[in-house]
Parts: sequence; C-alpha cells; structure tokens
Amino acid sequence: MKGLKGKMAIVTGGGQGIGKAIALRLASEGCNVAIFDLKPEAAEATAEEARAAGVNAKVYGVDIADKDAVDKAVGEAEADLGPTWLLVNNAGWDKPAMFLSTDKDLWDRIIAINLNGPLNMHKAVCAGMATRGGGRVVNIASDAARVGTSTEAVYSACKGGIIAFTKSMARELARQNVLLNAVCPGPTNTPMMQQVLGEGEQAVKWKDAMVRGIPLKRMGEPEDYAGMVAFLGSSDADFITGQTISISGGMNMV
Repeated sequence: MKGLKGKMAIVTGGGQGIGKAIALRLASEGCNVAIFDLKPEAAEATAEEARAAGVNAKVYGVDIADKDAVDKAVGEAEADLGPTWLLVNNAGWDKPAMFLSTDKDLWDRIIAINLNGPLNMHKAVCAGMATRGGGRVVNIASDAARVGTSTEAVYSACKGGIIAFTKSMARELARQNVLLNAVCPGPTNTPMMQQVLGEGEQAVKWKDAMVRGIPLKRMGEPEDYAGMVAFLGSSDADFITGQTISISGGMNMV
C-alpha cells in the first residue's frame, strides 16, 4: 500500500483476533503501531511480532470506555510514536442472549465498550487529525449492524450506531482531509467467537449452521480484514470516505 511507511497507527483491541491481524499487517506496511488493549501483558506478544517487521510498536493498557484513560493513552502514544495518522477502532465485546432475558447492567456494558468507547477514541484523536489537515479512521463494525442478529440486539444497535457515526463524521471532517470508513466483518474465528460458541456438540452445530449460510463455505479469519484496513489507511484510498464495506464471504449481499 502507498503512503503508510513511517505513519503512526492506533489499533484498539490489538492484542488478539482481528485487532492483532490488523496491527501486524500495518507493521508490515511500515507503520509504527500503538496497541490499546485491556490486557497489556497479552498484547506484548503482538507488539514484539510487529517490531520484528522493523517498526516501533508499543502497548498501552487502556479501557476505551473510560474517557480520561483514553485521553491519557492517546497523549502518551503520540509522545512516544508521533501524531496519529490512522485510528482503527476494533475493540469490542458482547455476551449473546435473547434481549428480553437481559437487564440494563448488561446493556450498559455493551454500549460502553462498543459505542461509547469508539466515541471516546474519535474525540481524543480526530481533533489532532483535523488540525494537522489529514488522517484516517477505520471503524470495525459488524454485519450484525446491517442485517440484525438474534441474541445480539444491543450489540447490533451499537454497531449500527457506529456506521451512522462514521458517515456523519466523514461529512464533518472531509474538508480537513480526515477520511472515515467502516468495515463489517461476518462470523470470524476469533477468541471472542469461541467464547460465544462455547464448547461441545451444540457449539459445533452452531458453527456448522453459520458456515452453511456463507457462500464461500468457511468462517472468516482475522487476516481476511487486515488488508482492507491497510488499504483504507493508505494513499490508495484518498478518494474514499463515509463507506461501509462488508467482508463476510458473501453471507449478506445487501
């Protein structure tokens, strides 16, 4: 990809799963990478792998739902690695359940991580991008936002909100050359998915049912998304903003 070498990228939830694949791909493209993660010790292995590509990579333990913690971490990352060129809002969490069986405590936690967290990150990072006259944001949403998912109503609502927020901010910041786009993964082999599926015969049945609904007949892998994120952060995508891109093996063709 053009224009990424030497740039600084923040990847939230970059310690494992999709976030790890994105962080490593950006490192391979020459980006210095700040990994924001709730589990900094585990994320260090990703940072070490990224540094093997010849770039600087650092881990910052931060809860993105805590605005003060986000502001502090962004300040530290930019002091260490330089101004943020690319923000990847990847961190997310869910506990699938039928909505009518859940309570407000669960809703609030899902909203705090999946909606308020990215808002905190935008506020902390995009002001600097606008002042400098350039930057890129890639928000990892979900195909659940586009078509809905049973047992993930609040999560789907948050991701739908992220898509709308991405479009609105793309309009607000276009004149400052800050471009924002959303990427929507489908079902993916990640630690979070494994936690959702659980173990045993029933888990195998659920996974098989998902795969049957995907034309490419497999679940996504974290590496399936990293190239698109790198592309959207590069100068190859200088005329793309406010878009929602589904990467789901053709599962949802709408």
